[in-house]
Amino acid sequence: MSDLDRILRHTDTVVPEEELEKKLALDRPLRVKLGLDPTAPAVTLGWAVVLRKLRAFQELGHTAVLIVGDFTAQVGDPSDKGSQRKRLSADEVNAYAENVLEQFGKVLLPENLEIRRNSEWLSALDMYGLLELTSSATVAQMLERSDFAKRYDSGVPISVMEFLYPLLQGYDSVAVQADVELGGSDQLWNLMMGRVVQERYGQSRQVALTMPLLVGTDGSQKMSQSIGNYIGVEDEPDEMFGKTMSIPDEAMGEWYRLAADVDEEQVTEIEEGLASGSLHPNDVKRQLARLIVHMYHGETAAAEAESSFDTVFRQGGVPDDLPIYTLPTDDPVNLPSLIREALDISGGEARRMLSQGAVKIDGDTVDDQVIARDRLAGAVLKVGKRRFLQLSE
Repeated sequence: MSDLDRILRHTDTVVPEEELEKKLALDRPLRVKLGLDPTAPAVTLGWAVVLRKLRAFQELGHTAVLIVGDFTAQVGDPSDKGSQRKRLSADEVNAYAENVLEQFGKVLLPENLEIRRNSEWLSALDMYGLLELTSSATVAQMLERSDFAKRYDSGVPISVMEFLYPLLQGYDSVAVQADVELGGSDQLWNLMMGRVVQERYGQSRQVALTMPLLVGTDGSQKMSQSIGNYIGVEDEPDEMFGKTMSIPDEAMGEWYRLAADVDEEQVTEIEEGLASGSLHPNDVKRQLARLIVHMYHGETAAAEAESSFDTVFRQGGVPDDLPIYTLPTDDPVNLPSLIREALDISGGEARRMLSQGAVKIDGDTVDDQVIARDRLAGAVLKVGKRRFLQLSE
């Protein structure tokens, strides 16, 4: 497989493709940029789709320039939004940034890697520099973007700050002298604006390369932490396996391509087998779950996660190695508070699960808000389909 074929594998759009071929033929490593705004705590399998493409460039000897958008995250990317995104504080963004920085190593190589924060150059822009940047594009160009155009036509407010976001992202490309910029398919317009800004500053224009957006575990919307239909690259193997087994059958082809990075020929064979009935959906989904857990946790963890899944779901049992949680001294015990503290979910979610019969103690469904402490001591608490706790004195 040629370098170009390897880069084009599973891609959505490359603009312009002929320039990518020319750049790959240059006698130097390319600077390949990926900007990610830290607006949530986890690196998801959706993010990993683009991160793995960045890794492919690394493996070919090119330099990955990963930009943590700690400045732009406070502005808010309006891409694919019908209204203004809620702005985050600097403290919120920095906390998210610290979380995701630790997780990038699950996908990227430590070699040929630069990690930069765009506050490094964007916070240093003075008024003259900002005005210079805004001269890169016209209002008419901004309104060519579909989401801006729809909001303008329907009278939904668009702030001037939102117009600045794609210009700031384009200035990132100037600051790091990007040859190629990667992103999800919803980022194509922003990536193309990077070419406009680079030209304004006298640089060679980057190639824009986008990857398809991975649908979430619900099978209908793109993977999103705000929706909750996601798997994180640092999820425990059992959780990762179980969540993958929950995806709709019709999403499996896409997940094989994007989440498991399987060759197109193999994916086609799987899809044809499912359509003809020669392959059973459950077997195909198990293989997918094993591949994904193997990718992030290794072969042994994948086998153990499958065994645990069988114990819980096929045999109606309890996993062997349960996490132990020490009960509070209160008597009676507030069960929503215990679930919130032990499993790091909201109190509202804990109460909802109780009311829906999704909480069991030693196999018995409970819906009481408070329970005697001696009823819980030594019991196994099950919350939802996959979360178990051994309660201890």
